[in-house]
Amino acid sequence: MDPKNEMFIFIVEDDSHFRETFSDVMSLRGVKVSGAGTAEEALKALKTQTPSVIVVDVRLPDMHGFDLCRRLRRMPGLQKTPVMLLSGVSRYNDPRDRVEGLLSGAAAFLVKPITIEDLWAQICAVLGRPATEFA
Repeated sequence: MDPKNEMFIFIVEDDSHFRETFSDVMSLRGVKVSGAGTAEEALKALKTQTPSVIVVDVRLPDMHGFDLCRRLRRMPGLQKTPVMLLSGVSRYNDPRDRVEGLLSGAAAFLVKPITIEDLWAQICAVLGRPATEFA
C-alpha cells in the first residue's frame, strides 16, 4: 500500500469483542487499527499516535464520550483529526444529544447497532475517501 494512502483508525470502545472484530475486519482491508477500552487509555496512547480518524463510544466506563471528544480537540496534533461518536443508548439518540455531540467537536454521530460495513462507509465518508479504496 502506498504510505500516503495508509489509513489508521483509533477506536475507543469498552466492548472488547466489538473492538477486536472491527480490528480484524479492517486488517483484512490493510487498514491499521489501534484501540483502547477506556478514555484514559486512549488519551495516553494518543499522545504518541496520530490516527486518520478516531471512533469513540459515547458511554465509556471512565468518561463521557462528549468529554473525551472535547479533550481530543485540545490535544496537540489531533485538533483536525476527525472524531466519530457511537452511541448504543437510546437516551443519546435524541436530536439534541446529537447536536451536543457535534458541538463537542465530532465529525459524525452514529447510532448502534451498526454493522462494521456501515461504520466503514461512514469513516470513509468523513475522510472523503471512497470505501472501495481499501476493499
